[in-house]
Amino acid sequence: MSAEVQESSGKKRGKGKQKKMTVRVDFTPMVDMNMLLITFFMLCTTLSKPQTMEISMPSNDKDITEQQKSMVKASQAITLLLGADNKLYYYEGEPNYRDYTSLKETTYGANGLRAVLLQKNAAAVNQVRALKQQKLDLEITDDEYKKKVSEIKSGKDTPTVIIKATDDASYMNLIDALDEMQICNIGKYVITDIVEADEFLIKNYDAKGELSQNLADK
Repeated sequence: MSAEVQESSGKKRGKGKQKKMTVRVDFTPMVDMNMLLITFFMLCTTLSKPQTMEISMPSNDKDITEQQKSMVKASQAITLLLGADNKLYYYEGEPNYRDYTSLKETTYGANGLRAVLLQKNAAAVNQVRALKQQKLDLEITDDEYKKKVSEIKSGKDTPTVIIKATDDASYMNLIDALDEMQICNIGKYVITDIVEADEFLIKNYDAKGELSQNLADK
C-alpha cells in the first residue's frame, strides 16, 4: 500500500494563499495480501466434520434375521411403536395381545422415553459416566475411551431397542427416538417395519381392551 501526495499551487494570487494537497492511497497491494490470508486460513483451518449417526437396519436374509431375533432375550428387548399425533407406545419383551395394559404410553420428553431407557440401561450408563470422568482426569486417552464405550454399549446385558413407526408417524418422531438412543447410550437398536399385530396393540390400547375382549367372546 502506498500513498502519493500531489501539490497543486495554481497561480499566485497573494502571499497568504496555501497550497492545495491531494492524497491518493493505492490499495492494490492489499488485494494480494487478502488472497494470501484467505489461502493461509483455508489450508490451516480444520473443516468441521458432519455429524453422523450409525443406524442398524434389519437384513433381508431371513435366516440371519431369525438368528438375530433368537439371540435377543425377551427380558432385554424393548419395542417402541411410533404412532400418530406424536404418540409413543412401548412394550418390554413379548407383547400380550389379550392384556392391553401390557402396552405402555409415554412421551418423547426427558421424563418419558429417556427415563424408560435410562432405567433399562442403568448399568451401562453408569459405566460410561465413570469412563467419561477418567477421560476428563486424563487417566485414559480419547481412543481408549471410545473403544471401551463401544464395548459397554454392545455388552450382552445391555437392552436391545426395536423401533417401529406407523404410517401416521412423522420423521421428527423417528429422529427424536434416535436421539434418545445416543443420549441413553443404547448401542443395540434397529429400525424395522411395523406389522399388523403391533397396529392391533395400538388400536386395542386406545379402545381400552375392547378389541381383545371381542375376540375372546367370539
